[in-house]
Amino acid sequence: MTNIAFIGLGNMGGPMAINLVKAGHRVTVFDLVPEALSALEANGGIVADSAQAAVVGAEVVISMLPAGKHVAALYLHDEGLLQLLPKGTLVVDSSTIDVATAQAVGAKAAQAGIDFVDAPVSGGVSGAQAGTLSFIVGGTEGSFKSAKPVLEAMGKNIFHAGEAGAGQIAKMCNNMLLSILMAGTAEALQLGVDNGLDPKVLSDIMVKSSGRNWTLEIYNPVPGVMPNTPASNDYQGGFMVDLMNKDLGLALGAAHAGDSMVPMGEQSAALFAAHGEQGNGRLDFSSIYQHYQKN
Repeated sequence: MTNIAFIGLGNMGGPMAINLVKAGHRVTVFDLVPEALSALEANGGIVADSAQAAVVGAEVVISMLPAGKHVAALYLHDEGLLQLLPKGTLVVDSSTIDVATAQAVGAKAAQAGIDFVDAPVSGGVSGAQAGTLSFIVGGTEGSFKSAKPVLEAMGKNIFHAGEAGAGQIAKMCNNMLLSILMAGTAEALQLGVDNGLDPKVLSDIMVKSSGRNWTLEIYNPVPGVMPNTPASNDYQGGFMVDLMNKDLGLALGAAHAGDSMVPMGEQSAALFAAHGEQGNGRLDFSSIYQHYQKN
């Protein structure tokens, strides 16, 4: 059993923390939302009244927060956790944030003798609940080895991408490509529908042809084509358009900082931004299909 502090119990963090409890760890939690704390307490978590109180006696600290500014406030400010944690503590930040913040936290942690990895996730809420997430980890080899047993209680695929910040870069690349695949798949399917094809027949053809991709196989964006997908549930659940727009913003920021050419990423970002501005921000990102229907 490991003493773990978990900070941030949103749609992803809550199920992740519950899986740690199920794995037999002692998990102390903190979140600003009382209902989230109550849910963890009902599932065997120990509730703390602050992040600082949650990390007392913790061997591992895990955070799952909305943005880089929240991660910086938690760890780097004058009363941040890196000022409190003893040497040898392992810090795992699973937030999806900008590379610079991840690297800054990693550098400050190293100065304090604290192991740090950035470990953003892929797999969505369903993966968090099922314990089948993919973790994309940045940090030293030693920190990665220390984190892996803990991450395996929450995920199925654990990758070491490189040094601190590398996990964020790999996540950005993956989600930018995912957005391009989804937008392109929706576009092709709507073209077929506009010309009289059945979207399921066209999907079956493409999934066995050179256009085959994950969105066709697992996450078809056309309602009714594939059961148990957000598209067949009024685009509820899954990965929200607002979150895709956040990730695309991070990817374009990294591209511009590194002078990388990402013309398809920029076009995809423009499409998803327009879709979100039409009031679809809380729908699953596969709802980009509606953008082609309406426009």
